[in-house]
Amino acid sequence: MTRLEPQISGPHGLEKLKLVKEMAGKRIDQAIVGSCTNGRVEDLEIAARVVKGKKADPNVRFLVFPASKEIYLEALEKHYIQDLAEAGAMIMNANCGPCLGVHQGILGPGEVCISSQNRNFRGRMGSRDAEVYVANPATVAASAIRGKITDCREFL
Repeated sequence: MTRLEPQISGPHGLEKLKLVKEMAGKRIDQAIVGSCTNGRVEDLEIAARVVKGKKADPNVRFLVFPASKEIYLEALEKHYIQDLAEAGAMIMNANCGPCLGVHQGILGPGEVCISSQNRNFRGRMGSRDAEVYVANPATVAASAIRGKITDCREFL
């Protein structure tokens, strides 16, 4: 049996798929877990597991968007929100977040973001000169800790 390696896509298109190890080491400015996509309780759980007892890189904006108020409350009860916040994540209100490019974490020119959201085309999250990579929540969380794209298997 083989194991599928973590993958990442982008920037500027989900079809631009690569193995995370091919992009490992690329500096990031922002890491986003959640929104309506990958903001489920199990997504917050795996991200919390990756960051528990660690601190996000101080140069990275680490944002977490639970998909709904109900998910937020369940993740709060299970202490995932606390683990994420203690690692330096900003816990945002349940919504789409910066995915639609108008608020809460939009990117400036030249900024690089790794996100578990579902879109990464040019200008989707703010500046047309920003880069957005899409990855799983564990890879996003690991990258927030290191300040660069990181294979989540180092933390699991």
